Amino acid sequence: MTISLAIDTSTSRTSVGIIENGILAWSGFRDGATAHGPALPALVQEGIEGRVIDEVVVGMGPGPFTGLRIGIAFAQSFALARGISVRGVCSLDAIAAQVNEKDFIITVDARRKEVYWAHYVNGIRVGEPAVNFPAAVVGNRIFSDLFPDVLAMVSLSGNITEPIYLRHPDAVATADR
Repeated sequence: MTISLAIDTSTSRTSVGIIENGILAWSGFRDGATAHGPALPALVQEGIEGRVIDEVVVGMGPGPFTGLRIGIAFAQSFALARGISVRGVCSLDAIAAQVNEKDFIITVDARRKEVYWAHYVNGIRVGEPAVNFPAAVVGNRIFSDLFPDVLAMVSLSGNITEPIYLRHPDAVATADR
């Protein structure tokens, strides 16, 4: 029996799920783009009560730097402390898994009046995720205001090892100024 802990902090929602053998055993979330730090450990503690976790699956973005770092660092630390594996997935793919359309685009708020987005055909991502102003994202069906599905995260086969940052950092080292 495999028990997976799924974590996503790529959007304004902190999402956590416990999946046992492909079945959602528990899930919870907290809304708030700046609340990932306190929300994540509280949700994990609530969800894992009495369970032995076998793997951690974490959303690798795209998303804002701080939100992604909180989720990824937590997932890696949790896995390292328990000697279990951690696997990264594209958060947009975990959203797309909820859509039953042939040709569509998933968008999520990227702040700064922009959106992170990706194009999907038959549920498969075509190309890489991008960040643009909403007017530049055109397609037949655009889905927004959705969040990554924790059950879909575990079923995705990807193993992304680096965060999907689509912007250059705001902070610049003094030597690079």
